[in-house]
Amino acid sequence: MSGFVLAIDQGTTSTRAIVFDARQHVVGVGQLEFPQHFPRSGWVEHDPEDIWRTTVAVVRQALAEANLPAADLAGIGITNQRETAIVWDRKTGKPIHNAIVWQDRRTARICERLVAEGNAPMVAQKTGLLIDSYFSATKIAWLLDNVEGARARAEAGELAFGTVDTWLIHKLTGGRRHVSDATNAARTLLFDIGRHDWDEELLRLFRVPRAMLPEVLDCAAEFGETDPGIFGVAIPIRGAAGDQQAATLGQACFEPGMVKSTYGTGCFAVLNTGAEFVPSQNRLLTTIAYRLDGKTTFALEGSIFVAGAAVQWLRDEMRLIARAEESGELAARADAAQEVYLVPAFTGLGAPWWDPDARGAMFGLTRATGPEEFAMAALESVCFQTVDLVEAMHRDWAPASGTVLRVDGGMVASDFTMQRLADLLDAPVDRPMVLETTALGAAWLAGRQAGAWPGEAAFAEAWRRERRFEPQLEAGLRERKLAGWRHAVQRTLSPS
Repeated sequence: MSGFVLAIDQGTTSTRAIVFDARQHVVGVGQLEFPQHFPRSGWVEHDPEDIWRTTVAVVRQALAEANLPAADLAGIGITNQRETAIVWDRKTGKPIHNAIVWQDRRTARICERLVAEGNAPMVAQKTGLLIDSYFSATKIAWLLDNVEGARARAEAGELAFGTVDTWLIHKLTGGRRHVSDATNAARTLLFDIGRHDWDEELLRLFRVPRAMLPEVLDCAAEFGETDPGIFGVAIPIRGAAGDQQAATLGQACFEPGMVKSTYGTGCFAVLNTGAEFVPSQNRLLTTIAYRLDGKTTFALEGSIFVAGAAVQWLRDEMRLIARAEESGELAARADAAQEVYLVPAFTGLGAPWWDPDARGAMFGLTRATGPEEFAMAALESVCFQTVDLVEAMHRDWAPASGTVLRVDGGMVASDFTMQRLADLLDAPVDRPMVLETTALGAAWLAGRQAGAWPGEAAFAEAWRRERRFEPQLEAGLRERKLAGWRHAVQRTLSPS
């Protein structure tokens, strides 16, 4: 069997496709950005047809660059922005509304009411999650309540819900399959991750008809075949995982205690806790890391809403840099004596704060503060938030203490940021040779399912480090910087 595998990496701002060969080397890439829609303050939407259109285009680009016929693929693996909710008509395949994106905050008040009514403990016990508009459930209910006739149609079984993986599989298979994987299902607030099934009590609470929901499979499974009319042949879809779980696999974090952190638009740290469901006492999320051969591996996860988005803010709104890559060079020239802090709560604060009403602020500005200090504060804000997550993980699960952090995502190309991250964490930070870890994880699932790629042990053995960043910051200065950050966060949190 061919060892070529194609990964579809459907992200928040762009869609990519990458062809890997049997040695897990990249041989073809396609990528396209697509529009973001902001109909109101705090609302974020995507047109599902843009997601589909760009997916088809980038797959063709990647195959062309690899000079590979689609028939030579052993399978397709899909990884995707999680929590984003899409509802469509089962007969026509047409979405009833734009997708509501994971960043969207329109249902924050609904979530506050559900928490005030005492539902949080039950939800956390079943899902491992907090009640927050970040997740899919209240987005689905909003669509059913605000699109004319949608609730009645959903209850009659005429509408289908899916996260982006489900939407793409539906489209790729010509509408024949309505399936998801365990990691995406685990991010909806509707899935009992202990029983591995949609939960009737949760469905009633969030007012979502069960008839809308997809079948849930392992991460490596037979999800269906592409319609031959799309790429010329039927290609098996053999892997699916949410983006952070796929990155966990791509970083070969198979052993309990291993931690990876991905720096894209947001930042997501995932700690493998093995077969143990670890309830968080520090407002982290307990989630499914992956499910293979019917066996679930759990994780603790911390989500930061703004990471690379802080660099985009420097570039697009502040216009202090022309390219994202310039941020590290600018920050390296900053006056180290200035203690300037950016709390990038542009869409609220994620873990461990979970404050949707917090808003961004700068602290410590002086007359001497300039672009260099703004860049340093933006990059350090990502590092400070990571420290918050990792320290919360250590409090929840003691075996995580002293763990090396494996990193990936666009921001890790910045040596300045990675060195500062190691300094503030007071722990080593490992940057891998292959930075496309999210796509690699999705590809590994498909390749494993096809029998064309190695299993966990051999795949982990093949993981290679490009560089290790060791902490160098003097302990007293580190503690002073962390104290300044925590003071800034406290001044940014909304009144309770």
